[in-house]
Amino acid sequence: MAARSIASLSLSFGLVSIPVRLYSATESSSDVRFNLLAPDGSRVKQQYISESTGAVVERSTMKKGYEFEKGRFVVFTADELKALEESASHVVEIVAFIPEKSVDPIYYDKAYYIAPDKRGGKPYSLLQQALAESGRCALAKWAFKGKTRIVQVRPSDDGLVFQQLLFADEVRSIKELNIEHVPVSDSELKLAMQIIEQGAEDNYNPAAYEDEEKKRILAAIDRKIEGRQVISAERADVPEPGGEVIDLMDALRASLRGSAKAKPATTQKRKSAEPVTDIAEAPRTRKPAARAAKAPAQAPAEAPTKVRARK
Repeated sequence: MAARSIASLSLSFGLVSIPVRLYSATESSSDVRFNLLAPDGSRVKQQYISESTGAVVERSTMKKGYEFEKGRFVVFTADELKALEESASHVVEIVAFIPEKSVDPIYYDKAYYIAPDKRGGKPYSLLQQALAESGRCALAKWAFKGKTRIVQVRPSDDGLVFQQLLFADEVRSIKELNIEHVPVSDSELKLAMQIIEQGAEDNYNPAAYEDEEKKRILAAIDRKIEGRQVISAERADVPEPGGEVIDLMDALRASLRGSAKAKPATTQKRKSAEPVTDIAEAPRTRKPAARAAKAPAQAPAEAPTKVRARK
């Protein structure tokens, strides 16, 4: 399916205005979703209940309020809330150029792509190349859905990434955890560094990893469609945290030996874990609806005859 743009924007680069189109960089619909059903198999719907009366409250009669004290609210009308929103603007104003690596990834929020719109190809390519050559990224202000946001525009090999950033008050400080910093010996650090070197790779290859949970769930859905039972996998016994005192040096040496044996496999594509179901019997690919309808005789009557397409 061809990508669909979310909005048309104008990226302000000095006195240059670059017409661009905004696209979502991530896909949330790939999750496997289950519906809540009543005992008779029909879908259920949500209702809002008043805490004081227990009566059902219709959405059309609801108000929005801010709790400024326990049990006390200040109520805003729809028009008042609308007046508080930042006016949407198609202009994205670049306010600074900073080193690309200076933004801690913990501030990354939703990622988008921007592509040149009509007559925007040359200034777009100019900004992309200039950012890549300088090793810097752009910080810009963007008014979207009633709120002003800070975004990072950074170059990639194929275009520009439009990365929405979190504000400082949206990110907690790790200092709040009061983590104790325990000194380590030079020999312990040396062994740890050797383990890191043995497992070192030049870059992150997302295609080398699979969503193993999603694969297990889809295999279980295949079994259910065919009327077979879902069998839980046996879980290995894992000792409770802190239940065993180990010698750190012995553990590091054992890890180093284990890493050395496993090193050849690290250059290959990682294989996903076995699903929780008996995968030897489960189908490798989803069957089309026509074949799924031919379920075994022991299949329950309510089993669906249509196979849901994988995302």
